[in-house]
Amino acid sequence: MRPWMKVMLVVLVVLAGAAWYVMTPPSPAPSGENSTALYRDGKLGIKEREFEVVDRSRPTARNGDFPGSPERKLAGSLWYPADRGEAPYPLLVYSHGFMSQHSEGAYLAEFMVPKGYVMVSVDYPLTNFSAPGGPNLRDVTNQPGDVAFVIDRLLARNADAGDELAGMIDPGRIGVTGLSLGGLTTILVAFHGDLRDPRIKAAAAIAGPSAAFGPGFYRTTNIPFMMVAGDADAIVPYAANAAPIPGKVDNSVLVTLADASHTGFAGIAAVLFRWVNNPDELGCEGLMSNLRQGGEAREPLFAANERLGIVDDSRSAPCQAETFPRAMRPARQQMLTRLAIYSFFESVFARDAAVRALMHDYLVSSLPAENPAVGIRVSGPAGAE
Repeated sequence: MRPWMKVMLVVLVVLAGAAWYVMTPPSPAPSGENSTALYRDGKLGIKEREFEVVDRSRPTARNGDFPGSPERKLAGSLWYPADRGEAPYPLLVYSHGFMSQHSEGAYLAEFMVPKGYVMVSVDYPLTNFSAPGGPNLRDVTNQPGDVAFVIDRLLARNADAGDELAGMIDPGRIGVTGLSLGGLTTILVAFHGDLRDPRIKAAAAIAGPSAAFGPGFYRTTNIPFMMVAGDADAIVPYAANAAPIPGKVDNSVLVTLADASHTGFAGIAAVLFRWVNNPDELGCEGLMSNLRQGGEAREPLFAANERLGIVDDSRSAPCQAETFPRAMRPARQQMLTRLAIYSFFESVFARDAAVRALMHDYLVSSLPAENPAVGIRVSGPAGAE
C-alpha cells in the first residue's frame, strides 16, 4: 500500500471513530442493586413496523397556507415483542411533543417492548415538525381523538386472525404516555370530561402542561396517573404544572428529576445536546419563534370552564427564565425516565399482583433511594400528599 493511501486510511478511520463517538451517546447506568437489575435489557426482542391509518370521519383544519383536508392521516411506527409466547401484551400509545415527531419516544419503546409491551406512536397532523402550514399548537384538542382512532385500528387488527398483530394486545391493559404537548394529549385523553377514552387504564405524562386543570378536571376517573418532570424545566414551568399534581390528582405519583430540563426528555437530545449546557436554551428559542409567528405566545390554550374543571392557566407562560443553569445530561435524564415509566406501568399492568406491588414499591421507594436525583411524591390511596 502506498504511503498516501495509508495516511488516507488512517484519516478515514479517525473520522469514522469521531462520527461514531458523536452519534453514540454514553449509556449511563443507574445506581443501586434494584435499579441495575430492572434496567437490564428485556428478553422478548423487538420488531418495528411502519404504521399508518387514516381517519376519514374527522378533518384536518386549515392551517396557514395549507387549505385543510377532509381526513386525518396518522403515520408513524409500531413496535411489538418478537416473542409471542407471553402475549397478549399491554398497549402503550406515545404522543410526541410540539414541533417534534413520533420517533421522539423511540428510546422508551426500545426499552419497554422487549420487556413485554406493544407500543405505537404517530405524527399528529398539525403539531409535528413538518406539519403543512407550520406546527400549530391549537390542534392539540384534536389529538385525543387521534389516540382513540389509533387504538380502534390496533384492536381491530388484534382481532383479525390473519394479521401479524392477532392476539398480541390485551384490550384491558391500555396505557398512554407522551412528552410536553404529548403529555398534554395524554392528560386530555385520559381525563377530559368530553374527550377521554374510557379504555385507557393508566396514564403517564412527561413534562406535560397541566396548570389549566384543577382538581375537578381529574375526577372523571380514578385511573393511576404519573407525571415525570424536571425541576429546571424552562418550557413547561415545574412550579405551576408538575408540582401541584399530587394535591390535585388522586391515585397519582409525581417523579421529579433534579436539574432536568424539558428538552432533555426528547430522545434526540441525548445525541444533539449532549454537550450543551442547558438544552432548554435552544428549545425555548425554537418554541418562542414559532409561537410569535402564530400570534400565540401569550394566549392560553384553554378557556376557563367550571364544568370541565379547567381554570385560568396564565401563570404558566413558557420560557420566562432569564438564565439557563447547567442541566442534567439528557442521556441520564432519559435513563431515569425509562425506569420510572416501566415501573409505573408494571405497577398497573403486570399480571401477577405480587409483581404489581413490587413495582409500585420500587417506584416510590427504591428508585429515589438508589438514585438521589429522583424525588417522589405520592397521593391518593397509596399515600397522603
